[in-house]
Amino acid sequence: MRRALVLAAGVLVLAMLAPLTVAAQAGKTPRIGYLLTGALESAETQAILGAFRQGLGERGYVEGQNIVIEYRTADGRVDRFADLARELAALKVALIVAGTTPSARGARQATTTIPIVSFAMGDPVGDGLVQSLGRPGGNVTGLTFLGPELVPKRLELLKVLLPKVVRIGVLWHPAGFSERTMSDMWRETEAAARTLGVQLQPAEVRTADEIDGAFGRLIRDQIDAVLVFPSTLLFNERVRLIALAAKHRVPAMFNAREFVDRGGLIAYGASLADLTRRSGVYVDKILKGARPADLPVEQPTKFELSINLKTAKALGVTVPQSLLARADVVIE
Repeated sequence: MRRALVLAAGVLVLAMLAPLTVAAQAGKTPRIGYLLTGALESAETQAILGAFRQGLGERGYVEGQNIVIEYRTADGRVDRFADLARELAALKVALIVAGTTPSARGARQATTTIPIVSFAMGDPVGDGLVQSLGRPGGNVTGLTFLGPELVPKRLELLKVLLPKVVRIGVLWHPAGFSERTMSDMWRETEAAARTLGVQLQPAEVRTADEIDGAFGRLIRDQIDAVLVFPSTLLFNERVRLIALAAKHRVPAMFNAREFVDRGGLIAYGASLADLTRRSGVYVDKILKGARPADLPVEQPTKFELSINLKTAKALGVTVPQSLLARADVVIE
């Protein structure tokens, strides 16, 4: 009888554990969400996703085999991120990848419990996404591209490229980052301008439809060159910005190599491809149980000075050899 009871108890335990075992097996393929700004099929988006998949591959993940990715794209409308993140939250994804500051903001509006990995935050602390770089303290972590902090450096490089430049137009998106971050960026840029002996002429852009008009105002103000502030909106409109600069034959400084690859004159900033690839480390750690609150935000270690000599020639700009020697990417 005792043996029969033990056997029966064992069968009962196994029956109770069976659903848990199945659930655990099903859970071996994690499902994550990914918020995109641009169209999924665009070359730019596919390049970013290629770097992300490379980062996942380095940690042993292959999409469709041992990880499932749910994509949601805002089609250029940053105001859609919160709703798209809610869709992902409803799917009970293990985490949400939100590359930029606006998408990370939207994701955090949608959930304070699902981990969020952002690989191109501008000013995570200033924008209120984390408490500190060392101890994020919430459900957001990832990497910063230091976009706002590098604006004075871009202004300095523009002056090296164009020593006689005096009046520089600044194209900026007021809602690109928090009010605090934008204020800090302007203050540091204006201080650099005074040191370099140049004048800044701002032109703000709040939507993509305002870009042509803002650029036109700068041209009417007879600026010598254009400095484009970092912004998800302006990054996504880089083809238009490059075309406007070419049309009006005005040199322009950008914040990422992706502009120069498309025909922009010069850019300086962190390697977005490298940051995107590195985000795979955070995805892996979180899927293995780490808390975003305890994962320090990583700062970039790879910066790229990119110059397009074809564009320089078209604009009649002679690039100093000293600048070419410092360049990481030169397109001829």
